[in-house]
Amino acid sequence: MFIEGNLVDVKTEEIYPAGIEVYGKYIKKVEEKHKEYSCYILPGFIDAHIHIESSLLCPSRFAETVVTHGTTAVITDAHEIANVAGMEGIKYMMKDASIIKFFFALPSCVPASPFDDAMKIDKKEIEELMKMPNVVALGEVMDYFGVINGNREIIEKIEIAKKYDKPVDGHAPLLTGNALRKYISYGISTDHECISYDEAREKQKLGMKIMIREGSSAKNMKDLLGLDYDACFLVTDDLMVNDLLKGHVNLLIKKAIEYGIDEIKAIKMATINPAEHYRLDAGSIEEGKDADIVIVGNIKRMDVKEVYVDGKLMAKNGECLVKIKPKKTKSYIKIRKMKKEDFFILCNREKVRVNVIEPVKNQIITKKGMATLSVKKGNIVADGSISKVAVINRRNSKVGIGFVKLKMERGAIASSIAHDSHHIIVIGRDEEKMATAVNSIKNGGIVAVGDRIVRLDLPIAGLMSDEPAKKVSDKLEKIMEYAHRLGCNGNPFKIISFLALLVIPEIRISDKGLFDVNKQRFMDVIVEDE
Repeated sequence: MFIEGNLVDVKTEEIYPAGIEVYGKYIKKVEEKHKEYSCYILPGFIDAHIHIESSLLCPSRFAETVVTHGTTAVITDAHEIANVAGMEGIKYMMKDASIIKFFFALPSCVPASPFDDAMKIDKKEIEELMKMPNVVALGEVMDYFGVINGNREIIEKIEIAKKYDKPVDGHAPLLTGNALRKYISYGISTDHECISYDEAREKQKLGMKIMIREGSSAKNMKDLLGLDYDACFLVTDDLMVNDLLKGHVNLLIKKAIEYGIDEIKAIKMATINPAEHYRLDAGSIEEGKDADIVIVGNIKRMDVKEVYVDGKLMAKNGECLVKIKPKKTKSYIKIRKMKKEDFFILCNREKVRVNVIEPVKNQIITKKGMATLSVKKGNIVADGSISKVAVINRRNSKVGIGFVKLKMERGAIASSIAHDSHHIIVIGRDEEKMATAVNSIKNGGIVAVGDRIVRLDLPIAGLMSDEPAKKVSDKLEKIMEYAHRLGCNGNPFKIISFLALLVIPEIRISDKGLFDVNKQRFMDVIVEDE
């Protein structure tokens, strides 16, 4: 096979006309030409940090979707399914992987923190998996408190990665100064949680590679402009199916160019930079390399025309050319039938001051707020822009309840996606509707409940669907439309999916109740009188 076009050479940072000879799965020859071409030849795009489960698609359906956008490889941390299914879950993800190249960063923090109730991946299991050739790193070390305080369990996992000469990914939101230095000193080499230039620059100066994240929930690219782009990757982290249908890494490159980043520097952040860091046989068009190739009509538009993986044409003009048959697994959810009283917060006053979770727009961090709410028949009720929020343990039905600053005029919404333990989370103003919402997704899913029930089933670990992306997206849009009718703004499911993530500041909710991340302790819903 012979491909001709304007080659984007990420090694020399040049663009020149060339012919690419492909033999089998490899690039046999790269020859400079003296012609004019209307298309560009790029290395296949790499998303260096993504949680496939957050797309709502199983791996094969995910690949079927992203290959049409030029993605030929991903480095995925399967800690979402690992939290609910342990080793079984990771092995399921590996078995269902197809079409593109799936490389794995092993979940380092399952559970994400000592305060979470989730499955456990111990150091023996880490070592077992670390020997596999498609495992390229230890996944994001979220328990930065544990690292800084010398927790032996997490440090032993880091040492296993070093033993097998594989990088260690970081997760250090807002960490700075001596605490950051100590965290990095253990060999942690990347971070994807930076939300400001100063934070990212400090980490770069200390040797970290910065993953510039632009996902469905967290969008950080605009705030990180001006970094050393040779020490950066473009990543999505979490990208929901409705966004995924619009584009993947190609849109990140396009946005970077629109923000004024040099075209080749932008492309390098999604090709050779992550490939060299994780030692992948990918990321550039060179003789002897795997023939992972993307053809685009225009670099600035990133309009993908053809996509080759290992020399095989996998997608053309937005259509995947490979048929798949997704593998199945169970939901790993077992809860009792909930009733409205499960969501009562009892109090003997008429008015009460409560702690409130306040989400930050376009970020996954939250702020700690307060509100004064009414008590009716001994139960504190939601009011105005404040909704009640609850997390139900997917294994033992234990319920933690609090309040969140999210507008909802009536009804309830619920989801079996609640990072990282993925217990069921529900918000609402009506406890009866909250119970109905939870009961309707007892086998996994996303739901909005008012005078009717609108639901998307997620039978694979309560996190993913095995249906085609368009079908999943259509159902999700219908739920979203109905949630808006219930008075929700924006995409409330993105927001609630992170409210139970106990490793992101400042205040969170779990099945055990409200949690103060900065103080690393649980807190009362009711504010004590001063």
